[in-house]
Amino acid sequence: MTDAPDPEVVELATKIFDLARRGRTEELVAYIDAGVPANLTNDRGDALVMLAAYHGHADTVRALLERGAAADRVNDRGQTPLAGAVFKGETEVIEVLLKGGADPSAGTPSAVDTARMFDRTELLELFGER
Repeated sequence: MTDAPDPEVVELATKIFDLARRGRTEELVAYIDAGVPANLTNDRGDALVMLAAYHGHADTVRALLERGAAADRVNDRGQTPLAGAVFKGETEVIEVLLKGGADPSAGTPSAVDTARMFDRTELLELFGER
């Protein structure tokens, strides 16, 4: 026996992560609906929601959250999808994540910290910060 992952499984996972990055919602949710975990993470701890959020795909984020993906799942660096969306300036994604229960104080740096870093006062107000 070997501990090496099955190349076919790796290829499929790579395809699924790419669908999240590219915002290919219909194709991605077909895999989720067929049994792929909504909280699947890559080798850096980035969940599908993180990849979709960081790349500005609000509809994909919404569909993943509707299928049980965690809005605040942190990656291996302690970052949340919401902080990534704040960093990238993805307003629609930020709104979808907040509606999905994302905590602006979660992660390191948090979405609040990131908004402060970039002087995004409108987001600080949205997050209930001053």
